[in-house]
Amino acid sequence: MSPATFPGAFLDRDGTINMDAGYVAKPEDLEFTPGAVEAILTLNSHGYKVTVVTNQSGIARGFHTEADVHAFHTEMSRQLADSGAHIDRYYHCPHHTEGTVPPYNIECDCRKPGDAMYRRAIADLAIDPSKSIAIGDKVTDLIPAIALGATATLIVPKDRLENPLPEEEPFQRVETLQLAVKRFLA
Repeated sequence: MSPATFPGAFLDRDGTINMDAGYVAKPEDLEFTPGAVEAILTLNSHGYKVTVVTNQSGIARGFHTEADVHAFHTEMSRQLADSGAHIDRYYHCPHHTEGTVPPYNIECDCRKPGDAMYRRAIADLAIDPSKSIAIGDKVTDLIPAIALGATATLIVPKDRLENPLPEEEPFQRVETLQLAVKRFLA
């Protein structure tokens, strides 16, 4: 008998769950995107293991520290809990080749579109990618999940929703995390 697996949600952070004001890491700067809390609560109630997979090159660039990122995630978890929602696990990549802070100024396999954060989440939380969704605001957020067999949805501004989609584009486009979750679960 094979071990139990769970559906998962691989969510990008900045621009998907929270507003992206550029290198966001201070807890007091946390502002959820419209409908994000409700979307996460919906995923929780449907039994999804919800993960955050986020590139945080601000660490390598010296704008903030890993402790700042952890404090931001702690505040995100606190605010989500106030609404009954939760993130099962946070994964971040602190690296960037153009960074100035050793040891973070390296090439790695965790920085999206690398798949190390996704593979860790799959292993840590017994996620079945074929039953899972990835949602992000950049194509690089989706590439690893698509390669691992998950469904993917790109969040784009409303004025870009009508852009013609190339037939080979392996993801849907929607305006918000909440709409992405609704469509996926429909």
